[in-house]
Amino acid sequence: MRRSPLRLALRYVLILASIAFFCFPLYWLFLMAFKTPEEVFAVPPVWWPSEWQLGTFLIVWRDNDLRAIWNTLIIASASTAIAMVLGTIAAYSIARFKTGGENLAVWIISQRLIPPIVIVFPVFQMYVWAGLVDTFTGLILLYAAFNLPYVIWMMRGYVADVPIELEEAALVDGCSRWQALFRIIFPVIRAGFFATAVFTFIFACNEFIFGLVLTRTNVLTYPVLVSHYFGAQQTQWARVAAISLLGSLPVFLMVATAQRYLVRGISMGAVKG
Repeated sequence: MRRSPLRLALRYVLILASIAFFCFPLYWLFLMAFKTPEEVFAVPPVWWPSEWQLGTFLIVWRDNDLRAIWNTLIIASASTAIAMVLGTIAAYSIARFKTGGENLAVWIISQRLIPPIVIVFPVFQMYVWAGLVDTFTGLILLYAAFNLPYVIWMMRGYVADVPIELEEAALVDGCSRWQALFRIIFPVIRAGFFATAVFTFIFACNEFIFGLVLTRTNVLTYPVLVSHYFGAQQTQWARVAAISLLGSLPVFLMVATAQRYLVRGISMGAVKG
């Protein structure tokens, strides 16, 4: 049946209004990075800068604030790689051999639901004793461990969706378990693997509590740096906007590059019991 033009027009209006509502914060953040201080605090608000200013970006560059973004990329990339490798192997073991019984996967994902604030101070004391405070090694290991339950849960569902007959045929043809995993199963679950990696990377980039407590100056992360711009007397909104744009750019590029994997990976059976 053909839809009436009025209903179709209403649907498009609602869709466009929703897009405008959710994209407005990004639009405002983008403009604020290029406004003058007077325009940032102007009342009524300035909806479009009179002149595009690059001074805030120069200040960010001069003060070496970009180092925090670089630190975050290093920590997020390394922790994501570790979590994906270990998590995929663990997920394969749970899905194929029922390692730990039927409830191990549920217990593992429950560990990801623990609020970071609950364990951050015991972790801090342990890190002080081990000399891992304000080090790349400490944050990489912690982020990898904290995101590992999510990776195991997601990859377990992807592996379980692969027909076991494919793997059995590969084993009959002479493949080892490792060869069957990387040559047979991995190509089938590749979309889910990259989708999980993207979300794990985003989780690591956005993590705040561990970075706030466990860093000082050497490995200051991007979310912690942004919090330094909010003071009791004044908030540096232009610098918040500028560093937020620069810090979000790698994530946007990663998502845009892996978009086809995300669409396929999200639609795969990642919640299979």
